[in-house]
Amino acid sequence: MNATGTPATRPAVLLVESRRATFTDHVLARDDVDVVLLRFDTVRLTDDYLARTAHVPTFTLDTSAPLQDEAARYLRWMKGTKGLPRPTHFCNPNEALQAAAQRFAALVDLPHLSEEQVGWVRNKMTMKDRYAELGIPHAAYRPVHALEDVVAFGDEHGWPVILKPVDADSCIGTYRLDSAADLAGVPPLDPALDWMAEEYIRGREFQLCAVVARGVVLDAYLSKNPVPILEVLDGKINANITYAPSEEIPVDARALAQRLTDGLGIPYGYLHGEFFLTDDGEFVMSEVAARLSGCEVPMNHGLAYGFDFLHVILDTYVDRVPVPDYTLDRAVGDLLLPTAPGRVVHISSEEELLRLPGVIGARLTAAPGDVLDPPRASHASTGYVHVEGATADEVEERMQAVLRHFELKVDES
Repeated sequence: MNATGTPATRPAVLLVESRRATFTDHVLARDDVDVVLLRFDTVRLTDDYLARTAHVPTFTLDTSAPLQDEAARYLRWMKGTKGLPRPTHFCNPNEALQAAAQRFAALVDLPHLSEEQVGWVRNKMTMKDRYAELGIPHAAYRPVHALEDVVAFGDEHGWPVILKPVDADSCIGTYRLDSAADLAGVPPLDPALDWMAEEYIRGREFQLCAVVARGVVLDAYLSKNPVPILEVLDGKINANITYAPSEEIPVDARALAQRLTDGLGIPYGYLHGEFFLTDDGEFVMSEVAARLSGCEVPMNHGLAYGFDFLHVILDTYVDRVPVPDYTLDRAVGDLLLPTAPGRVVHISSEEELLRLPGVIGARLTAAPGDVLDPPRASHASTGYVHVEGATADEVEERMQAVLRHFELKVDES
């Protein structure tokens, strides 16, 4: 009931599906929000997920058709189907679909990011141009069209050089080149993609996440990466560790998040960023996105602070201003478990991992008999564990112990 004594109408949200099923499942479990799913036919979904969501009103978008036509079909579906929730809010947690999803929302008159804003949070060159306008330090870069352009950039700015697509996600197609000779190991640039060369930043990498409501950062959460994310492609530890609320952190996370929010015009939702602190203490902004961060980072924040982080996030997308209620003070991180190509002969069990110091959660995505063909991507793994500790450093030490214990044996024949 509302203040006048009449029944309150539940907000309805059009939610884009993504591989981040944890968030979708959480939203669908709520009883104070109505949901319609927007399903792009290019997104691969598991049979289990499809069964779990079979009861949910779903509009499947035909990506082979003009987006304007699909928007018109959606509006006809809404108008002609009795009993459907009528979304007035929109949420897209899918990075790869950002441009199409936000344009679709605009076509059906739902809240959305503008085309310019999508460029700022999706195209890594446009993003850095915006940083320059805002006075935010960032790496030098240049668009490249051939490997020879990369050599010219490296000769001018120094080696190493980072080569990547301008809309890369999870380090896919991203390379660190220590010299021009390393280009021999890089495949020809895919002409269907736009590419860039970028200055290599030496230092520590951090993850910044923030909850935004009506243009104001409600709070921000900082994570450290034990090694820069790109180095996980070489087999280094792959983890994100949220600092405990009481820990001293190297930047004013909320102030940084608000500066980005203002500069990008983010009205609500989840702001995610990555930055470096160089070996000589300088701040360098890396990338920013207007969607949930990857891996289990959002869950780390909730576990570290002791609150339902996903609940708070969705509230902002339906124009609420939540007040997070923190009940814990600890550091928590997610450690992605190593993977390798081949048929799995043996893998440590969830039960034995849960017996290790600090491990509070474990999920395996591989089992004996499975054939693994991991992509060259930062999210490649055989599962993950959540690890807690009094500080981020203690969590990292415990993660190293997990890696020493963890066993994965594969038959490559």
